[in-house]
Amino acid sequence: MDRVPSPLPSLPPPARALLLGFVAGLRSQVPVALLAVEAAQGRFDPGGGRLARRFASPEGVVGAVLACAGELVADKLPATPSRLTPGPFLQRLATGGTVGAAVHYDAGRPRALGALLGAAGAGAGAFAGTRARALAAERTAVPAPLLGAAEDLVAVALAVAVVGAAPDRG
Repeated sequence: MDRVPSPLPSLPPPARALLLGFVAGLRSQVPVALLAVEAAQGRFDPGGGRLARRFASPEGVVGAVLACAGELVADKLPATPSRLTPGPFLQRLATGGTVGAAVHYDAGRPRALGALLGAAGAGAGAFAGTRARALAAERTAVPAPLLGAAEDLVAVALAVAVVGAAPDRG
């Protein structure tokens, strides 16, 4: 199966790591789910280790997609803590770093740089998403769950565009 056409040109690995990290700051499981699907379809190499092989397995894809769906629902619940509280923030940094390292591995680049870029992107995404949502809530009468759904769409669209862009291997 071919990639979904992306509006983005080919992207160098550092840009892919940074942007997918940014998405992880918005919705941490979105890039994980998309990369799991890509890996299962043979368009992304998560690595040769045992965990990487499980990531690309049918069970791994189902788990990643269910985790993503769960996050998209949980984000709208009033009891869900801010993504900037220590636990959720550190989890987003870790997920962004992992995604960034995986993207760099797939491109034959140093994982450490990918991890740093992914984590930096996740931190920026977490702060930007929180600020954008707060500004939208202050300036509009849109209910919070709808603002969250709009943020979901932004996160998914950006991730699909980045994952669908041909990796620049240069």
